[in-house]
Amino acid sequence: MKKHVTKKRSRTNWAKIDALKDSEIDTSDIPEQSRTFFKRAVLRLPEPKTAVTIRLDRQVLDWFKAKGPGYQTRINALLRAYMEAHQS
Repeated sequence: MKKHVTKKRSRTNWAKIDALKDSEIDTSDIPEQSRTFFKRAVLRLPEPKTAVTIRLDRQVLDWFKAKGPGYQTRINALLRAYMEAHQS
């Protein structure tokens, strides 16, 4: 599996986060989960992607690439939304 590498530098102060004690972490917006939740939970992994060759207009490809990294994911999301909207 390919390791995800990013060129962007994190602006998070990881040293400050690492220094936090568990009791200092605000979890008020995260509901507690019971054993029942975890007994019923089902792990659903995404289906693997299929590599394809597709011919796109240069302007279309340039527009998606101009939005930054992840342009293939955005193209896939757009095609998925179109597919789901047109399923009977």
